[in-house]
Amino acid sequence: MIHPLTYIHPDAKVAPNVKIDPFTVIHKNVEIGDGTWIGSNVTIMEGARIGKNCRIFPGAVISAIPQDLKYAGEETTVEIGDNTTIREFVTINRGTRDKWKTKIGNNCLIMAYGHIAHDCEVGNHCIFSNNTTLAGHITVGDHVVLAGMVAIQQFCKVGDHAFVTGGSLVRKDVPPYVKAAREPLSYVGINSVGLKRRGFSLEKINHILDIYRVIFVKGYKLSKAISIIEAEFPATDERDEILSFIRESGRGIMRGYTSHSNDDIS
Repeated sequence: MIHPLTYIHPDAKVAPNVKIDPFTVIHKNVEIGDGTWIGSNVTIMEGARIGKNCRIFPGAVISAIPQDLKYAGEETTVEIGDNTTIREFVTINRGTRDKWKTKIGNNCLIMAYGHIAHDCEVGNHCIFSNNTTLAGHITVGDHVVLAGMVAIQQFCKVGDHAFVTGGSLVRKDVPPYVKAAREPLSYVGINSVGLKRRGFSLEKINHILDIYRVIFVKGYKLSKAISIIEAEFPATDERDEILSFIRESGRGIMRGYTSHSNDDIS
């Protein structure tokens, strides 16, 4: 299952049924789980921890040292969960002493030419389209979809079930369940299509929509909007998740709807 033209360091731990194509290099201090396939011309460097049944396509570089001048050679890792696909020429850098690891969850799809920098944390069931770029220290929740050529500034957060449209520049935090677009990045609705696909009821979707109308559409200051939501909306997991995300935002959340914004995004 391992091609003779592949190099594997003697200290690497590779499960017996892993398939590795020719001209790939596996460095020391690497672990690769059962059923994973690694294509040709892949480089997996020190500190990589790759789960079961992953697929890594040609040209990818996993666990290179961070592109961060503060990195001083500390021993850090990249952790990739089970059933995750890494497409062609994706680069994923390992962590720094900030979090000591870069982490990607289970069942993710990272499409070609994407970059995930040091100390990022990506949840489960995420899809990053071609040329998506994450700077360092970014947190992405579960079931997040980033369309092609999205670029996210360091230390930003993207909440669960969010969708960010192609070519967007993300400089502020993107709350859960929303659809984000325009420049500067703005709220353009909730991710109703994604929520329906994941089994959210119409009642629950409308509940989320009503919350975000108060936050983004009605023109309240954010503190006033939070007070209204706490007073007038029943406590639900979704309501509490939205409020917690906003309160814990370090960079502040993206802007709300404005009537003079482009109206060609539905």
